Amino acid sequence: MTFSATSILVLTLIAALLITAAVWAYTTANRLDRLHVRTDQARHALDAALARRAVVARSVATTLAGLYDPALVEQARRLTALADRAERSNWRDRETVENQLAAALSAVDIALLPPQLVAELADAEARVLIARRFHNDAVRDTLALRTRRLVRWVHLAGTAPLPTYFEIAERVTAAASTGLDVDTVRTSARVVLVDENDRVLLLQGVDPKGPDVPFWFTIGGGVNPGETLREAAIRELYEETGYAADSSALRGPLWRRVAVFPFNGELIRSEELFFALRAKNFEVNPANLDYVERRAITANKWCTPTDIAHLDHSGETVYPYHLDQLLPEAISAADAPTDPEVRSIR
Repeated sequence: MTFSATSILVLTLIAALLITAAVWAYTTANRLDRLHVRTDQARHALDAALARRAVVARSVATTLAGLYDPALVEQARRLTALADRAERSNWRDRETVENQLAAALSAVDIALLPPQLVAELADAEARVLIARRFHNDAVRDTLALRTRRLVRWVHLAGTAPLPTYFEIAERVTAAASTGLDVDTVRTSARVVLVDENDRVLLLQGVDPKGPDVPFWFTIGGGVNPGETLREAAIRELYEETGYAADSSALRGPLWRRVAVFPFNGELIRSEELFFALRAKNFEVNPANLDYVERRAITANKWCTPTDIAHLDHSGETVYPYHLDQLLPEAISAADAPTDPEVRSIR
């Protein structure tokens, strides 16, 4: 049995089409799998952010109940009940309860709360806002691929359920939270500076209005008008440590963190973008600290993950949270030839 040239050509074309279809199906299925994983992770992150807001809501309720005003006691009871319901509700009913909790929190007179609790509430609300957006972005991308006709016909998603959006009201103020106004909104560039021994340089600081509570943080500060993130990171690095670096050596941003906190009599909302940088160990010699920084920065230390954990356990908070666990990621990024993908952290 012999094949003509035409038959061979037809068979070759059919084989090529089959291979192309198989490759498309394989790559699309893999992409769908990654999108489903991303959606699941975003949902877990949103659930964690909502759970944290419920915890803060209980703290607000405890503070209000302690004021012994009948109206405030009733408000505290409602907050506690809604926080409990939010944690117990299934995902399908969660939107309604979370909207009720947000509305109850918006009715709280924050003048009755201590500044640190106001900051915690604003931070919790900001994290819910960000986590919801990340979740809905992941759902949007997944649905965009899953609803394509060929994908549905071939059943490339298998039996995985369709993800759904999580819709809660966004009453956005400068603090990205209900009823909470901030004095300063800024974008900050921060540097996770690691030496040849994989230690990170941390600065110790205090709030000039509360100098008895020290904390530790990475190098960095606000981006000036007209500056890029990298330019700000390099400038802050030089001003706070005296170390001059090339912006091309920075890797990142690798992390994004939104923090709301009181400092020097103001409530600040800061969107922080973190870069990683490798450098040889050096003696810190600040080059250009301003008046507030000279009052606020009290010490510096090259820290291992164990050192960071010890500081946390001793009551001196390290920012960002869980830096001891995050540090290996920053070290890998600092040594990588390309920039990593930015992700949200606390």
